[in-house]
Amino acid sequence: MAEKLRIEIARLSGSDGLPLPKRMSVGASGADLHAALDEAVSIRPGAFALIPTGIAIAVPRGHEAQVRSRSGLAARNGVFVLNSPGTIDADYRGEIGIILANLGSEPFTVKRGDRIAQIVVSRVSEVEWVETKELAGTRRQDGGFGHTGVGGDRE
Repeated sequence: MAEKLRIEIARLSGSDGLPLPKRMSVGASGADLHAALDEAVSIRPGAFALIPTGIAIAVPRGHEAQVRSRSGLAARNGVFVLNSPGTIDADYRGEIGIILANLGSEPFTVKRGDRIAQIVVSRVSEVEWVETKELAGTRRQDGGFGHTGVGGDRE
């Protein structure tokens, strides 16, 4: 069984009656976030909008929360979290806002209570950056941006 991490969550003005983040299946890593809108917002093709969730959280030090797209919205409507994953740092206490972008061909309307994104909480490492003149070599070296091609027979 996975370790349970307790995270404090505060409902903000305008979130009355909305569900708290919730995993929609036993094996889900993300919990759905809901739109806390007073009135519907239409996002035209090629545009984006900042959608409030009506919640703030206290991420424990040594962790981060990431806001990610919901695959169904992306596949069916071309709607996704623009800065996915959006990072919520352990010292941020403001409202979680979701930047939704519409790459679909039709306007997309977000209504109060719609599940618009998901949130995943993960551990983070504290890093000490150590400058060096040369990095240890690897087989790959600096190959990137498609250097292995598109075929399925690459290692």
